[in-house]
Amino acid sequence: MKNSKDINFLFLILSLWSCSLTRGLPPDELLLYEVDMEGIRESNAEDLRNLIRQKPNTRIPLLNLSPGVLLHSVGQGFYDSARVAKKLRDSQQEADALSELISQGNSYRKTEKRYRKVNSQASALERKLEYGNWFMRTGNARVLLDSSETAISRQQMLLYLQNNGFFDASVRTLTDTSGKKARLRYRIEENVPYRIDSIFTRSEDAQLYRLLEKNQKYSPLATGQTYRQADLTNERQRVEDLLKDNGYYTFSKSFIEYNVYKDTVKKNVVIEQLIRTPEQGESHRRYTIDSIVFTIASPNDVIPDEAISTEWNGIRYIMYQDRYAEKIIGSRIFQKKGDVYSKNAVIETQRQLANLDVFRFVNISFDTLGNTIRTKIYTRPNQKFQITNQLGASVTEQLPGPFFSHSLRNRNLFRGLEIFEFNFRAGLEGVASATTEGGVYRSRELSTSASIIFPQFLVPFNFGTLEKFGRYNPRTRTLLGYSYVNRPEYVRDALNTILAYTWATRNLRHQFSVNLLDANLIRSSLDSLFQSRLEELQEQGNNLINSFLPSYVSSISGQVIINFNQYGLYQKKQASLWRLFLESGGTTFNFINPESLADRSLTYFQFLKFQSDFRRYIPLSSKSTFAYRLNLGLAKPYGISGGVLPYEKYFFAGGSTSIRAWQPRRLGPGSFTPQIREDGTFDYRFEQPGEILFEAMFEFRRKLFGYFDGAFFIDAGNTWTFAVDPAREGTDFRVDRFYKELAVGTGLGLRMDFDFLVLRLDMGIKAYDPARPEGERFILDNLSLKQPLGERGQQVFNIGIGYPF
Repeated sequence: MKNSKDINFLFLILSLWSCSLTRGLPPDELLLYEVDMEGIRESNAEDLRNLIRQKPNTRIPLLNLSPGVLLHSVGQGFYDSARVAKKLRDSQQEADALSELISQGNSYRKTEKRYRKVNSQASALERKLEYGNWFMRTGNARVLLDSSETAISRQQMLLYLQNNGFFDASVRTLTDTSGKKARLRYRIEENVPYRIDSIFTRSEDAQLYRLLEKNQKYSPLATGQTYRQADLTNERQRVEDLLKDNGYYTFSKSFIEYNVYKDTVKKNVVIEQLIRTPEQGESHRRYTIDSIVFTIASPNDVIPDEAISTEWNGIRYIMYQDRYAEKIIGSRIFQKKGDVYSKNAVIETQRQLANLDVFRFVNISFDTLGNTIRTKIYTRPNQKFQITNQLGASVTEQLPGPFFSHSLRNRNLFRGLEIFEFNFRAGLEGVASATTEGGVYRSRELSTSASIIFPQFLVPFNFGTLEKFGRYNPRTRTLLGYSYVNRPEYVRDALNTILAYTWATRNLRHQFSVNLLDANLIRSSLDSLFQSRLEELQEQGNNLINSFLPSYVSSISGQVIINFNQYGLYQKKQASLWRLFLESGGTTFNFINPESLADRSLTYFQFLKFQSDFRRYIPLSSKSTFAYRLNLGLAKPYGISGGVLPYEKYFFAGGSTSIRAWQPRRLGPGSFTPQIREDGTFDYRFEQPGEILFEAMFEFRRKLFGYFDGAFFIDAGNTWTFAVDPAREGTDFRVDRFYKELAVGTGLGLRMDFDFLVLRLDMGIKAYDPARPEGERFILDNLSLKQPLGERGQQVFNIGIGYPF
């Protein structure tokens, strides 16, 4: 056995050595091993680093080995470009022959099917010939030092420095070689940056000049700041947008010139902004709206265009059929006859008409005559009925499970631009059983709903909401739905109805929703073992069993989502998202006598619920980012609830989007200790509901190679109850000890990012477990060479789709 281990170790060393980055390089080639920059004091180091055209391969620390190069080498081992080229020629010849048959009309359906298949094969072969096979495309070729690429990088870095005020800067390169490795250094001397001494504008148009002076405070240019050419570009765009938004329809950036005068002694610049006129002696024209024509053309040639003409609120409508509400459309048009032309109003009009999801496209064009504009809005209706079927897999707790969904959409249901939606979904999911030792079991879910979405606020009285809120995409949603869940421990079905209002600010930074009514009629059937467990808890003073009795749950709620800098698009800029949610359940019971309820066979609830979820994304470099999430929740039962919440209103911690070192919904509450198995480990079969939730999740993400990203994370948090739970000791929240009950987990993640889909595997390891006695809660030191993942149950693997936050 000892000799076998030695042989395996030697084989591993030889394998790694054979994959060395420098092995097999020609005598005249050098591997680019390191690239560094020095001398940067005030410039943006990350921007300069991005201008370097050649970057070293990503390597495993302390080893001369790159996983990306290894993959690429494996692909090269069985890649034959000549063979791929021959296959491509054969496919193209066959495709040409089939195309000829089809064009002559001598083809059958089988021929056309073969033609499509051969075309697809040819496209794949073209990609393979250009980029290599899958291993080569996923991996990376060795980066070899190229002097021409180095010269281009040096030139671009110098240009960047000069464009950012360092007119006297210089960039040199130094190359150190060691064997077949090259270490490249870019030595930068910034010298003194030039600052803006003064800014002045020249224009022969007095009205235009006054408008610019009035809005000068919004300019990105200011005296005393470092000169940056990007600020001139932004200022040129700002001036164009400002003028176009104030009637200057024909104005463009080409009329704006900048002259920059440098003082090499004082190291400052004077900026002159020159607004040229269209022709000598003429001023830029300011346009007003003369008329607006809105046309809805026939969706196809089969439906005749009756060209019905009507007028509403100064807008002329020409429709192929009289089946669209002019007042709804008019509430989304933000230019009226006699208004000064506004580019922002045009953009907003196009956006809000598209938000109706009734028109296939929205084209806006203009005719000018003198100083007036005739606005023409041309549309075609979207398809009346739309059916979508999806078959896929979802991951909520443990294992991915298949699902099927069907949706039907009927547009313009009552001729008021309403949308009717019918949805059906059925799926299987893997969940941990709460009644059987170990294992993952099927959870069957089925849901169906029918809803009508109105493009306005439906209110009992007309306060002019249609005209006032048209810019905010107002919607009223009514829904009737049914859901069915069959888990190992219970079967639960619910009938629900919703009346909700939603709207958003024009830049989508703030999104609002108010559920004026959310009513649910719930019925449960419990597994005998699970019911016995709930009855045991009830005997000890825990009334969780009431959450599974036939019940009626009604609430009103409101939610605000504040999206800073388009969070979720994962751009290069910092972005944040803050979601605030407030819900009041059984509110009407505060004004009536509960004893007067007609049906006492149902359980009723009163509760208040609040949640604050803040997320932030911070790019650190072009390949690495830092993200974190802070999540706080409170849910308090009162009144006729008897100290119990509806089961769906409790908070749970643990899982792939929560504290990842614990199984889904199994963490906490507080310092509660689960039952202990015979082998001394905790029995995590039972879900652990709580009324107070706190989570803090921190994650460092880095691009590895190809589609693969890596992550290192630390999660902390727990749930608690407001009152003492006799059946679960240590669950109540207390200021003098809650900080000792914050569970901490850490771990590593591997993600495959395909842009349209992110597959995620996270391995969480418990570091601090509040369920253990004080003094024994830190368990990260259980990790060793013999137990690299700790003791049994200390590690948890989570499969997920998408980022955790």
